Formats: sequence, structure tokens, C-alpha cells
Amino acid sequence: MKKTAIIPLRKNSKGIPGKNKKKMLGRPLFSWVLTEAIFSELDEVYVFTDDQDIIDYIKREYFWTPKVKTLLRNDENASDTASTESAMLEFATLVKNDFDVLCLLQATSPMTKAQDINTALNEILINKKESALTVVNTHRFIWNSNGTPSNYDVFKRPRRQDFDGLLIENGAVYVTTKDAFLNSKNRVSGSIGLVKMAEESLVEIDSLSDWDIIEKLLGDRQKKQKLHQRIDYLVLDVDGVFTDGCVYYDANGEMAKKFDMRDGMGLEILRQNNVEVVVMTSENSELVAQRMKKLQIKHIFLGVKDKFSFLTHFLSERNSSFGAVSYVGDDVNDLTNICSVGWSFAPADATDIVKANADYVLTHQSGGGAIRETCEILLKYNKRYEGI
Repeated sequence: MKKTAIIPLRKNSKGIPGKNKKKMLGRPLFSWVLTEAIFSELDEVYVFTDDQDIIDYIKREYFWTPKVKTLLRNDENASDTASTESAMLEFATLVKNDFDVLCLLQATSPMTKAQDINTALNEILINKKESALTVVNTHRFIWNSNGTPSNYDVFKRPRRQDFDGLLIENGAVYVTTKDAFLNSKNRVSGSIGLVKMAEESLVEIDSLSDWDIIEKLLGDRQKKQKLHQRIDYLVLDVDGVFTDGCVYYDANGEMAKKFDMRDGMGLEILRQNNVEVVVMTSENSELVAQRMKKLQIKHIFLGVKDKFSFLTHFLSERNSSFGAVSYVGDDVNDLTNICSVGWSFAPADATDIVKANADYVLTHQSGGGAIRETCEILLKYNKRYEGI
């Protein structure tokens, strides 16, 4: 069965202007659910939007996977009064109903994981339901507007452990068969399966206060998933790590960057001890390419904006994990990787938010020995880990 997902995005958002492109833990909001969809059991994922900037970004950023596709939605179905169902019906018409299972994913639910998507799909594929949706089991006591309790007896208030609570839609994942969708023209219909997600996934992003809550929850979740093992990869940003963050220009454009020669020696020693060096930067600089070639670094990735998604792809191709990675970054676009890898470092002059989330703040500044210090720390760590 062909399993197709749609992530509908609108250009204009009244609650939080530019919400879908706003950086959540250093990444565009929509990239959180998109990345999980890529690494789920879905066959294809369409970002369905009226924002050409997002379409251009996706074509540049996710070139490494044929699973991600874009489609331009019309203005009528992208208005703030249009229903999500109207966008889904437009999408189905545009792709000529070329799917067996349709999965609706919401960018405003960035806590969604690939496993949540897979479990919802299995409600149809294995449990033979016609549709499914994700819910949260809440133990809140609910009241009616007339002053009567909705889900408990006030004279027999249950303890939390004895209370079944209520299941509430969290708006994250909806799945339906093609026939059920085309017949009902609704995201769920017929026999409906329920998939429970963690209680924190109940928060959807409708206001800036919601944004702050979710960003904190995401950062904490990434850190909880950290694994400590031998470090096999050192991943480095360039500007603000290799260099002091300064770029020198002349009338013809970029002219010079300053690199510390001692960093190069540290990386060479690290490679001799079976730690692969990876360079990942959002800039697309010929100067950087030349310097990395001189340092004999094989894994050089320029122009990478969504560093977390690309690093996930890089590690999956090598059957490795974030626990085997050490990362050095200095600014917000490094933040998700800083929170996720086995051991993260920030130069002494990194931004405050990166230093607050890094495992280790270096004593040396960017372009002034920060990488060499990292190399020496990692060599000692791996030797201790291996019992040498």
C-alpha cells in the first residue's frame, strides 16, 4: 500500500507571523515533523504550501532524499478561514488520488516522532481500521459550563493512579484510507483507531507562550535521549568554530578567513586515532572548501541549513547514532545538534544559548584553539572509555 503524507503550511499566520519558518531550537518549525516523517515508514511526504520560499528551501535542503516532495496549494485553500479538509481534498485532486493511505501531519505539533507516525499507520495496515488519530491521556478534571463536573464525581474525587482520565486529540497525526477519505471528505471516518502520545504533546503552537514551552520541551527531550559511548565522529561548524567568525571582503566578494594552524594538527592526530572528522556549515564558501581539502577532511558538507536532519541522514547511512558523535557549534543553527549528540562543545565566545545547552564550554575561543582543545579532550575520553 502506498503511504503518502501531507504537511499543509500557510504563508500567512496571524497568531505568530511567519510561524512555519520561525526557528524552533535553531530549525524551521516545519522541519521537526518533516524530519520524523522522512525516517518513518511513509513512502512519500508532500509539503503542501502557498509559500514559494519554503518550496525553494526544501528543494535545496532535502536533496538527499527522494521521499520529500513539494506542491503549491491555491490561495483559496490557504486562507485563514479555509478548513484543513479543503486543503486535503485539493491535494488529493492534484495527485490524482495516487495513494492508498493518506497521513495528515501538523507542523504545529513538533513533538511528533517517527514512531508515532508508524503506530498510526499500523492501525490501518495491521489492525484494519479505516482511520486513526493521535491522542493524549489527560488526568485533568473537566467541568461543564453549567457548573457540573464532566468526568468525575466531586464527592468521590479519585486519586490520579485510580483515574482513567480522558483521551484528547492532540492534533499531531491523522491517517485514513483513500476510500474512507473520499467517501467522507473528512480526515477520520469509519472505524477509528487511537494512538496515545506523551502528555506534553498536547501543547500546540498558537501563541508565543506555547512556542517557549515547546522549545524547552524539545531541548529537554533531545538531551534525555543522549547516549554516552566511544566517539567515532567529530562534527564541526566553520564560522565561529574553525574561524573567529570574521570574514574579510573586497570589491569582488569574500576574500579571506582566519584559521588556526594548531587546529589542523589536532584533527590529524584525532584521525590517526580512528575518529572521523566531519565539517558541516550553512555557508557555501570556496575558501572553506579549499581549507578543508588542505586539511584532508573527506566529509565536507557546505550550504547545510537543517544540520540536524542532514546529520541524522549521515549517521543512518553509516548505521551509527548520535551517541557516537561529538559536535562543536557556536550559534542557534547548531542548537539541536548540541542538545542531541553524545558530547557537545561550545567555544568560549559562543552565543549564550549554545553555551547554556552544551555539555562542555571550552576555555579557548573560536579560531583560537577551540578545536585543538576539543581534540585533546576527545582523545583522553576515548582512551578512558576503551580502558587504555
